[in-house]
Amino acid sequence: MSEGYPFISDTFHEVAVRLFHYQAEHNPVYGAWLQALGFDAPKKAAVKRVEDIPFLPIETFKTHTVKTGDFEPGAIYTSSGTTGQETSKHHIASPQAYLRNAQACFEHFYGPVDQYAWLCLLPSYMEREGSSLIAMAEHFVKQSPAEESGFFLKGLDELRYRLETLELNGVPTVILGVTFALLDWAESLEKPLSLKSTLIMETGGMKGRRVEPVREAVHAQLQQAFGVDRIHSEYGMTELMSQAYSFGEGRFIPPPQMRVLPRSPENPLEWAGLESHAALNIVDLANADSCAFLATADLGKVFGNGSFEVLGRLEGSDLRGCSLLTV
Repeated sequence: MSEGYPFISDTFHEVAVRLFHYQAEHNPVYGAWLQALGFDAPKKAAVKRVEDIPFLPIETFKTHTVKTGDFEPGAIYTSSGTTGQETSKHHIASPQAYLRNAQACFEHFYGPVDQYAWLCLLPSYMEREGSSLIAMAEHFVKQSPAEESGFFLKGLDELRYRLETLELNGVPTVILGVTFALLDWAESLEKPLSLKSTLIMETGGMKGRRVEPVREAVHAQLQQAFGVDRIHSEYGMTELMSQAYSFGEGRFIPPPQMRVLPRSPENPLEWAGLESHAALNIVDLANADSCAFLATADLGKVFGNGSFEVLGRLEGSDLRGCSLLTV
């Protein structure tokens, strides 16, 4: 295990280092980044663990085509963005591989996707093309045996009716929603619900619809409105293949193929200590066709068991619609 980051196993180090060497050789954009850093052949050969690997700034996906190998993409997922903003583009060799990996991430924490009904309240994502979140949600909905499963753009009455039917029959249900839509729904309720078989899972994102809220206040409001003891959260990005999940209180746990490491907010090439206020670097071993080593603009804390919190964004970075609730 890593001395500095005990949640990284020897096996994870070995796989990550092999993937680094492959991507350094076959990913032109990543290779150019390494060259710009002066990361020559001897330095590459000296890489023995994750902490030795340079991480590609995630903003690169806005300006370059980040691909490992030569392939025609089966899908190009794009990030959300306000008018005039550049958006990230993630070229995916196999959308089926993306969906299998997303399903594996969810099932690692929650069990089979098809044991749930899925009620999806994702209006901002449904209003545009190329959302990886919509692709994942559609995949989950299609596997559900519950005929009530589906997407809801504005029909909250229909959503409420289907939810009541599912609750009456004791069907395990996930309400997957962007934060502002869940808040709008909560505020529209005449009286609080009392959900027994349902998980509320927010994906973050206010999309300019509201002032960025304090996470604790949002979760408290949603808990009271829906009558649940916790709010679950999903953490994902357009540029990633994998997702992390939180069972409440904003502490995310990454799946086995993903690790999050803290770096200095002032110097992107320096690591930071556990539980310090840091910028977040992500290793996603499933990102074999693009880049597995990404320096994000998210700020947070990483804990000794590998879990992490998201506390905001680096100054000057674009607001992202993925799991950003400022505290």
